[in-house]
Amino acid sequence: MKLIKRAIERDMTGFITLFPEEPEDMWHAFNLIRPGDRLRANALRRVTLESKTGSTQSQRVQTVLTITVDKVDFDAQAGQLHLNGRVCEENKYVAVGVHHTLDLELYRNFTVIKAEWDSVALEMVREACDARERSEIGAVVLQEGLANVCFITDHMTILRQKVEVPVPRKRKGITSSYEKFYEATYQSLLRHFDFTALKVILLASPGFVAEGLRAHIFAAALRTDARPVLVAKPKFVVVHCTSGHIHSLNEVLKSPAVTAKLTDTKFARETRAVERFFAMMSTDEARAWYGPREVARAVEKGAVGTLLVSNSLFRSEKVSERRRHVKMVEEVKRAGGEALVLSSIHESGVRLDGLGGIAAILTFPLMGLDEDSGGEEEGEGEEGPAVVAAAENGGGIIN
Repeated sequence: MKLIKRAIERDMTGFITLFPEEPEDMWHAFNLIRPGDRLRANALRRVTLESKTGSTQSQRVQTVLTITVDKVDFDAQAGQLHLNGRVCEENKYVAVGVHHTLDLELYRNFTVIKAEWDSVALEMVREACDARERSEIGAVVLQEGLANVCFITDHMTILRQKVEVPVPRKRKGITSSYEKFYEATYQSLLRHFDFTALKVILLASPGFVAEGLRAHIFAAALRTDARPVLVAKPKFVVVHCTSGHIHSLNEVLKSPAVTAKLTDTKFARETRAVERFFAMMSTDEARAWYGPREVARAVEKGAVGTLLVSNSLFRSEKVSERRRHVKMVEEVKRAGGEALVLSSIHESGVRLDGLGGIAAILTFPLMGLDEDSGGEEEGEGEEGPAVVAAAENGGGIIN
């Protein structure tokens, strides 16, 4: 993603124009654009034109539309982003108030206009436009007759293809069936993986299925002189897992052989933090809390060392809810803690969403954060009195 123009005023109103260059940029846009924002982009719309003689003709025209966003739909596998809303700036083709769906496209500028840019939104823009080389991981999680070909970046885990080939057991032809299965999986890798760009290629399975796939890949690459595959041989890492289903990625990414290669990546840091939280729930539960009310109380007491927040919470249609979570992130950072915003379509983010989307590792133990207090029952809300009050007295507002 390239930053084309940034015009943010002192009161944090303004706009940012961005240029998406790859499918992952659509994921960044999905997290950045929220209901109530205004979006300006190229659009193709069917309009009725009237000639000087009074005859009419319907045709598609290219124009630039500005809409107030009502709904955001993201297709992770296709990398497509669709935004529904009403036109808020009239042009010669479309009147104000007309419904339209904008489809963001690669290599076409779009402009996001917010009533107020908060720190989380600006950090998303910074990350999306970071020129440093991104770490990318290819992964094949497989078992007998089943392979899930995945692509992993710092922000996304995408299932590219599921390969299924029947492999009989204890019958003649099992060797040839395995060869068909391995070849189908290898062809899927050739279609979906850029072996030059990937940093690590994980092959994970129970038993020796992954080892068999690795042997087949390099035998086939030698036979066909597939130079990119042969050069990438040191990038292949074989890891054991309990099943060939995609949820086994959790287990795979915790492997020492994998973490050693991914130590400095954002994704690895987030995965380690989530693992540390779940381990602490078993060994030191007074320092591991989850849920909006409990975490808000811990933030109020200045006890949060690491805050884990799913970015799905920042896509809430409730402005007050988004405001509270932005305020919590800012409070933790101001107090010297670490605030990690996890991708909701990474395995670590999915696990966090199962706990309500927010959790905290405390610097010192606290008891009773889950107990009801009279003040909250009287109307301060379940997110915690200090956080709510702070949000109401000037906390970051997201339009």
